[in-house]
Amino acid sequence: MSDQQSIVLGGGCFWCTEAVFKEVKGIVDVESGYSNGGVQRPSYEQVCTGTTGHNEVVKLAYDPAQISTRQILEIFFVVHDPTQLNRQGNDIGTQYRSGIYYTNEEQKQAAEAIVRELNEGKFYSRPVVTEVKALDNYWPAEEYHQDFFEKNPYQGYCMAVAAPKVEKFRKTFKALARG
Repeated sequence: MSDQQSIVLGGGCFWCTEAVFKEVKGIVDVESGYSNGGVQRPSYEQVCTGTTGHNEVVKLAYDPAQISTRQILEIFFVVHDPTQLNRQGNDIGTQYRSGIYYTNEEQKQAAEAIVRELNEGKFYSRPVVTEVKALDNYWPAEEYHQDFFEKNPYQGYCMAVAAPKVEKFRKTFKALARG
């Protein structure tokens, strides 16, 4: 068995990103949290103000023998809009920015390469604004945020925003979906 790796992704509200990646083969664990801000142990309320510098993220533990960093990033770029600066849909603020927070050089190179390819190939009508940075100052989110979609599938936001993203993943990446 390969050694597990972890990578942290910010794709808007962490409920949506977590819901998608819990469905992916090779992802061993998904944890909602906050990263790359200036406050130690920030609370959800603090992060929501946009003043901590933290991003709502998911920390993915994955088995590279089952899924590559590139495949994870391909999913990431399909299930959110990486061209919106500091927002995803109606979620607006720096805490909703598109970000890839790497934990090793291979992840950094994969992230920079895919962002470059997407921009050069004009995959989107606007440039990709996803930040690619080393993981810094990560903190797990409060317990009630963990597995939120799984625990609250009929909550309004989950039905309107998270469920369509999960469905898009299932349709686009059938071979990578858990059985």
